[in-house]
Amino acid sequence: MRFLTDMATKKKQSSSGSDPKSKRIVKNKMATVMDEFKHKQLKSGKSGQKVTNQKQAVAIGLSEARKSGAKLPPAKKKK
Repeated sequence: MRFLTDMATKKKQSSSGSDPKSKRIVKNKMATVMDEFKHKQLKSGKSGQKVTNQKQAVAIGLSEARKSGAKLPPAKKKK
C-alpha cells in the first residue's frame, strides 16, 4: 500500500529539466533556432548546408540548449 502512495505523490520531471533555469534556456534557444529555420537561415554544423527538415531544426535547438547548460536527457544515439 505504501508503494502506491509514494508513486502518487512523486512529481514528474518535465523533459526540459526540473529547474526554471533549464526551462528558460531551452525556451530561448528553441525560439531562436526555430526563427532561423522559418526564415531559412539555419545551417547544419559540419557541412554548412541550409536545414530544410523541421525535426532536424528541433534536434539542433536541443543540442545548443544542452551546450548552454540546460539539464536535458541525453540525445538518442544511432545504432
